[in-house]
Amino acid sequence: MSPRGRSFLKGAALVLLVTVVAGCGSRNDDLLEYVDEVKARPGGRIEPLPQIKPYETFTYEAQSLRSPFVADSPKGRSAAGPRPEANRPKEYLEQFPLDTLKMVGTLHRDNNRYALLQTQDGMVHRVVPGNYVGQNDGRVVQVTDGEIQVEELVPDGIGGFYKRSAAIGLSD
Repeated sequence: MSPRGRSFLKGAALVLLVTVVAGCGSRNDDLLEYVDEVKARPGGRIEPLPQIKPYETFTYEAQSLRSPFVADSPKGRSAAGPRPEANRPKEYLEQFPLDTLKMVGTLHRDNNRYALLQTQDGMVHRVVPGNYVGQNDGRVVQVTDGEIQVEELVPDGIGGFYKRSAAIGLSD
């Protein structure tokens, strides 16, 4: 390239650089005016801090009373009210919730009436009064042609149990 072409390029680059620098400087004028305007405004009122109340101490004087964080012990309840038999072997149908068992029929054999219960897996089992079913120590009380009457022992939440009657009706 000739020395004349180089000097032209240098001159064009210098003009371009001056234009860019001048353009950047003029864009800040309105910003500077706004900053000056904000600084000239009078300051606002600052709300006072809230008063801090002194801490009032509390002396706990109920050490001799029952703790509210410990369950009430069922003293005297063990003899009163129904209790599940702890040492009896569990029967097969006690592993199923009572509402998942379906009565599908009855069977009469040797002067005995058996109820036929179907589990969710499709297996059919026969029960007589005295058998246990369901997960709440439910004992079969009576078998009729239309239903099985069960008496359950349900925890009352405070260490005891109560009896609750339930029935499993014949399925269609």
